[in-house]
Amino acid sequence: MDYLWSPWRYQYVTGWRPRSGCIFCDFANSPENDRENLVVYRAKLNLILLNRFPYSSGHIMIAPYEHVDTLEAASPETVQEMILLTREAQRRLRDVYRPSGFNIGMNIGESAGAGIAGHIHMHLLPRWSGDTSFITTVAETRVLPEDLDETWRKIHQAFG
Repeated sequence: MDYLWSPWRYQYVTGWRPRSGCIFCDFANSPENDRENLVVYRAKLNLILLNRFPYSSGHIMIAPYEHVDTLEAASPETVQEMILLTREAQRRLRDVYRPSGFNIGMNIGESAGAGIAGHIHMHLLPRWSGDTSFITTVAETRVLPEDLDETWRKIHQAFG
């Protein structure tokens, strides 16, 4: 029998939750913990952070500082910066990881699949030809070739 060791998934399956009600608000208000919170960059109105439970190496999220649950509730300036940061993050992820494609998107509302439904956030995932296999579909397991600490270091440095 083959075993896949993915200790970071334990937090996910056991219901890891942020310290208070909203992970993004917690992280926005604690810049002294950026490394621990996987925040790689802070802009004027949004922050960029790694997904703690990524689908692929380099899976980042862009979240506004303002606590809003829909795009229409966000200020136009926040949305504009979010999209511009998504574009810039795509460029930097391309430089670091050389992916052959990207998934970019938002899940707004719990019924749409938002894991944190009360605070909008954009997902940006580098993708490579052949990076999906039966294991993702059948076993609902991700196999990541890179540790989160290494991913944080690379992406933080790319934004430095």
